[in-house]
Amino acid sequence: MNKWIQNVLLAFIMSCSMTALFSSTPYFWMKLNIFHIPIVFIVVFCLTIGIAEDVRNSFKKVFKFEKRKDKRPIWEVGVGMIFFFSQVGFVEVFGRHLMGYELGGMPLYFVFAFMNAFLLTVIYEELFYPKQSKIQG
Repeated sequence: MNKWIQNVLLAFIMSCSMTALFSSTPYFWMKLNIFHIPIVFIVVFCLTIGIAEDVRNSFKKVFKFEKRKDKRPIWEVGVGMIFFFSQVGFVEVFGRHLMGYELGGMPLYFVFAFMNAFLLTVIYEELFYPKQSKIQG
């Protein structure tokens, strides 16, 4: 379940990035929607769901996740990054009207995404990160 959630969120991030990249093009077929969901998003999401596992594993190799003694800090950073970018991608594709608000010069959706990512990481860790019991003698 843990890997499945991470893979779906990674596919969501990649498809949001591609959709946001192509949304400003002058081609009308890039702006077609079905129930306010861009067709480009649907197509790219279907394609990226197949490569999400490989992308996640490549990040693990880059950060040498398997060689670390304590995997928890890098695991928290990875999950937090997934939550942060999935929220930012959601706003860029589905809530572009929310991109105009600022808080002290910083886009407000970044502030909320960062706070939510922190809270979601803590909750997610309580649900999915394996507990390590220490027996003291």
